[in-house]
Amino acid sequence: MRIGLLLDRFDWPGGPAAQGPTLRRIAVEAEQAGVASIWINDHFLQIPLFGEVTDPILESWTVLAHLAAVTRRVELGTLTTGGHHRHPGPLLKIVTTLDVLSGGRAWLGVGPAWNEREQLALGIPTYSWPERFARLEELLQVAHRAFAGDRSPYAGEHLRLAEPVFSPPPLRRPPILVGGAHERRVFPLVARYADACNLFEAGGLPMLRLKLDLLRRRCEEIGRDFATLRRTSFGPLHLTRTGAGDSQTVPAALERFATLADEGFELAIVALADPLDPAAFDLLAELVEALAPVGVAPR
Repeated sequence: MRIGLLLDRFDWPGGPAAQGPTLRRIAVEAEQAGVASIWINDHFLQIPLFGEVTDPILESWTVLAHLAAVTRRVELGTLTTGGHHRHPGPLLKIVTTLDVLSGGRAWLGVGPAWNEREQLALGIPTYSWPERFARLEELLQVAHRAFAGDRSPYAGEHLRLAEPVFSPPPLRRPPILVGGAHERRVFPLVARYADACNLFEAGGLPMLRLKLDLLRRRCEEIGRDFATLRRTSFGPLHLTRTGAGDSQTVPAALERFATLADEGFELAIVALADPLDPAAFDLLAELVEALAPVGVAPR
C-alpha cells in the first residue's frame, strides 16, 4: 500500500508571490516523507468541496510541470482532468511532454467534466452528458494510440486527428486513471480503457465493495481480467498525535489503509488537512514507513 498526496487548495499565506515557494516546499517535503505520487485537482475555479469560487487555484498541468523540476521520484498526475476542458490532441502533447521532462513519471487522470460554472465562466464549450461521455471515450481511444506510438489518422464522431505525431514519445507509457462519480457511465470506460480506477472512501467499506463488484462485472462483460485494474482510493487525512476531533493517529490510519489493502487497493490518495503544518509530513512519513510491508507490492 502506497500513499499519494492530492493538493486541492492554494489559499496559502503570502498571496500569489508565495505560492511558488510554498508549492515547492510541500512537494519536496512530501517526497522526503515517502509519498509515492502527487496529484492536482484539475479545475479553473475552486469547487465547493474545497472552498469558495474566488479562492486561489492554479492550473493543474502547469503545476505538475513545475513539480517535475523540484522532485526526483514521485509520480505526477491529475485527479482528474475534465475530458473536454482541453482539446485531446494538445492535452496528450502536454502529458507526453511532462513524462519526458519528469523522467517517466506522468499519469493521465481523466474523467467527465462536470462543473458547468467554470466552463461558462471561461468560455469552455458545454455539452450534454451523453456527448461528454462520447468525447471522453474518444479521448481515451486516442490516448491509447498515442501512448503506443500509433501515428495513423483517427476519425471519431467528435474528434479527428489527421497526423497524431507525439515526438518525443513518452519515456514510459503513462498510466491512465479514469475517475468520476457517474458510475453507470464511468465504469464501462474504466473497464475498457483504464489502467486504474479511483474510488472515494466516502460511504465506507460497504460502498467501496459494492463499487468494486460493479467494476468486476464490467470487466467480465468485456473479457478483461479484473486483477489487471489498479485500485486507488481518495479521502481526507488529518494526522495528529492525539487523534482528537476528526483527526487520526498514525496507528488508526494504518488500520484504515491496511483494510483498503485487504480489498486490493494499492494506492490511497489523500488530501491533508493542513500541508503547511510542520508536523504533517513527519506524521505522514511514519505512516508511509508503517505501511511499507502492508498489502500488495508496488508496481
